[in-house]
Amino acid sequence: MHHVFSHVITMQNIKQFLKLYLSKRKVTFLSGRSEVSSCASRMAKSSFEYVRSFETEEKCLPNTWIVVRIDGKGFHKFADAHGYEKPNDKRALDLMTKAAEVVMDEFRDIKIAYGQSDEYSFVFKKDTNLYNRRSVKLMTNVNSLFASSFVYYWSQYFAEVKLRYPPSFDARIILYPTNKNLRDYLSWRQADVHVNNLYNTTFWSLVLKKGLTNTEAEERLQRTLASDKNEILFSEFGINYNNEPEIFRKGTTLVRTKVKSSTDEISKKGIEELHCDIIKEKFWKEHKDILEPYS
Repeated sequence: MHHVFSHVITMQNIKQFLKLYLSKRKVTFLSGRSEVSSCASRMAKSSFEYVRSFETEEKCLPNTWIVVRIDGKGFHKFADAHGYEKPNDKRALDLMTKAAEVVMDEFRDIKIAYGQSDEYSFVFKKDTNLYNRRSVKLMTNVNSLFASSFVYYWSQYFAEVKLRYPPSFDARIILYPTNKNLRDYLSWRQADVHVNNLYNTTFWSLVLKKGLTNTEAEERLQRTLASDKNEILFSEFGINYNNEPEIFRKGTTLVRTKVKSSTDEISKKGIEELHCDIIKEKFWKEHKDILEPYS
């Protein structure tokens, strides 16, 4: 009986010894790995990390509206290659707006966005601290997400048109210190819509409906005023320009709006698409939340 008991004690001692031995080996191994990692880190810092000193970091001025405007690169060629309808292709405009909504949904500091043709402007609130207001980070993230979304949703809007080559967009950042500056910027972009669309509507009516060549249509419209173009459209084609769809005449404005959830218990901010005049006071009175916190 005494012999058996001694044997049991011996086995327990062996187990304890092995447990202690293995734990010490583990500590030694981890310590060694840590030392190797630390050594490699020190080598990287001493040998290579100096290259970071070549990087520049430009921050947007504080207390300014940050506008990121993206613009299609070579989109006349892109539109022709993919059979865009003339003078306006609603599929293309809707696709641009879809990509813009993705951007607004991702970056909640965007207060308003405005788009027309192949461009979109995104307005970040004055006190945003997104990416610590680093201009390159803001611009590249907005631009890359917009471009990838344009490609991602292409087939939903051009179901029968295969994307022949990747589209690209350039981007820039503009800073506006006052609310008036920002409103004037947006007014400028909307005025640009009217000028370009009136010309294009008249030009393509002359080409597609009257059979003029592009050169002949350009010559016909040289030195014409807006009233002249309106007269051509009405007298020769029976088109009242004021009755053309507002999306073509006024572009697309995206604003945040409160919408009720499916349970109707709480409200959350959604994105509303508008085709309206943003130059006059009416729009800004109806959407005071865009500018008021920064008046």
